Amino acid sequence: MIKKIDNVKEDHQLVQRVKNGDQKAFKILFEQNIVPLYRFMKQFSPDKDQVDEWVQRAFIKSYENIEKFDGISLYRTWLFKIALNEMRTDYRKIGRIMHDLEEAENYYAEIDDPDFEWQLVMKNWLFELDEIKRSVFILFEVEGYSHSEIASILKISEVNSRAILTRTKNFLREKWLIKEKAR
Repeated sequence: MIKKIDNVKEDHQLVQRVKNGDQKAFKILFEQNIVPLYRFMKQFSPDKDQVDEWVQRAFIKSYENIEKFDGISLYRTWLFKIALNEMRTDYRKIGRIMHDLEEAENYYAEIDDPDFEWQLVMKNWLFELDEIKRSVFILFEVEGYSHSEIASILKISEVNSRAILTRTKNFLREKWLIKEKAR
């Protein structure tokens, strides 16, 4: 199991090693961040190939531009920003909507899980949210990021992050209550 780096000093030492040409240090950063980055980005598209592309481009850009890393935040915060920018660039280029619920249903129908219905319903509700609300919710509830880290990744204030999370939870709670009443 690869341990997650929460220590800014250790994180910055790894980045410095990468800047000095240490491939093993980049491999460590990659291994520590690939799963959380992939989990985060897959919330923006049901297309696995598209998510793979965003994640791959984010790592490549982070490596190619490692000299530009300012060290104000953790490497993973910077990496998430790069990935979000890659996604936004793609969506701007092709001018398509952030999601296609029919495509998402087909994708998630392949999941062999006893909680499939719940997962599908929750995914659909998350896709109803705008990008910022979905991002805050996923970063906080799924990935375990602090409001400070979320603020840095999304370029919003911590107070705004907390408010968005509260509104998002209220939205999901209302959706759940409506679904339960319909049973």
